[in-house]
Amino acid sequence: MTPAARHQAAIEILERILAGAAAEQALTSWARASRFAGSGDRAAIRDLVFAALRCKRSFAHLGGSETGRGLVLGGLRAADVPPETIFTGSRHAPAPLTDAEARHSPAPMPETVALDCPDWLAPELGDSLGSDFAAVMQALQGRAPVILRVNAARISRPDAQAMLLTDSIATHPHPLAIHALEVTENPRAVQSSTAYLTGLVELQDAASQAVIEHLAPLEGARVLDYCAGGGGKSLALAALGAQVTAHDIDPGRLRDLPRRARRAGAAITLTDAPTGTFDLVLTDVPCSGSGSWRRSPDAKWRLTSARLGQLIAIQAEIVQDTLPYLRPGGRLAYVTCSLLASENERQVAGFLARTPALALTFQRHFTPCDGGDGFFLAVMEMRN
Repeated sequence: MTPAARHQAAIEILERILAGAAAEQALTSWARASRFAGSGDRAAIRDLVFAALRCKRSFAHLGGSETGRGLVLGGLRAADVPPETIFTGSRHAPAPLTDAEARHSPAPMPETVALDCPDWLAPELGDSLGSDFAAVMQALQGRAPVILRVNAARISRPDAQAMLLTDSIATHPHPLAIHALEVTENPRAVQSSTAYLTGLVELQDAASQAVIEHLAPLEGARVLDYCAGGGGKSLALAALGAQVTAHDIDPGRLRDLPRRARRAGAAITLTDAPTGTFDLVLTDVPCSGSGSWRRSPDAKWRLTSARLGQLIAIQAEIVQDTLPYLRPGGRLAYVTCSLLASENERQVAGFLARTPALALTFQRHFTPCDGGDGFFLAVMEMRN
């Protein structure tokens, strides 16, 4: 496909997303209907679509409209690419610019537009992030780095780097977590690499890895991963010596975990009804996902005040439900990938007020300015 044809495909996919389709669904539907597109075309189109979603407000401002065409046009202007080189009207290319599009001269952007921040959420993000607000929102406008977790139970970080290099995948150690590698060359080859296929590395954000490392010591600890989802944190816990039981309210989300665990050489027990008590209960709760908007940029625009309120209620319910699984002296780890105090510090304050037997022992924020996704961790101990 020509560059112009890729931009036209991005316009069509963005129109479906703006009409209500989920981004991944729209991309998959287009790919299935467009068998002529090679893997390089699909990757380039995905990049165009995700860039437009990350920067929807600013691109619409530059392009003159919040349409697929306006977002792609705005993206070209943001990148200082002459739009007429893409909007040529030739076969499979976007139609030529209209007079109005060519004459569009955008006014200076308000801060929330320039930072691609939803207006309704800006006050809370500002309060939650303080002086880091602008820097964090700017970081969320770019692509997330590709980060690997080295399976410490089976290989060292330097040896993993050497093995990845045999598949032309260059990496360097990431400072946020001791087993993290940032991919600097050939990231799309990771999932076909020997190191990945044999379970020596896993894709996992650096801040997500750091959250697990802050839960040490884990050797021999009985751990319940109560909201395990795909199981990335369960695998990281097991690699550090924990005896992991994985649970999720939707058992279907765990369906790939046994295969991933076998590949990694990890022993993980799956359950839909936990029993007994544990040394550590991990609650990686459903949240706004505001810390990972780079990876799921349409989630930024789909979040509403009502949905945020529902999530906050669900988080509190989950924590309450997990308390019986804590042994005396056991630890409860509350984790979100949110930047919002309403899901983080204020939630923890509520947990402590309602359950005097819990004592806060550790708390930390991670933001995209640290080099990973935005995460929050609070560790609370059940007093004897």
